[in-house]
Amino acid sequence: MVEKDRPRIVNKTYLLKLLPGFYQKHLKSQLNIAEFIFLKILLILLQSIKKVSLEKLANALPIGIIFESRRKRIHRFLSLSNLKIEKVWFPTVKEWLGTYFNE
Repeated sequence: MVEKDRPRIVNKTYLLKLLPGFYQKHLKSQLNIAEFIFLKILLILLQSIKKVSLEKLANALPIGIIFESRRKRIHRFLSLSNLKIEKVWFPTVKEWLGTYFNE
C-alpha cells in the first residue's frame, strides 16, 4: 500500500459499523485496553478493504512501522489465548441467545 492510500481508509471510519454492545462488553473483559483497541482497528480495516489475509491487513494497518513488523504484530495478536473460541465466542453466543431467545 502506498502512503497516500492510508487517509482514504482512515477518513471513512465514521461510516463503518463496529461490534454490538454485548460483544464489546465481553471482549473488554477478555482483552486489555491495547488489545481491544487493536481489535477495533483490525475490524475497521476488514470492513474497509474486505480482504482476509495478513499481508493485506498489514499493508493497510495505519501504524508507523515497517510492513514485516505490522504483519508479525497482527499474527501475534490473532494467536492470543484470549481469542480462542472457548473464551470469546462461546460465552458471547450464550449471552446473545439468552438475550434474544428467553425461555
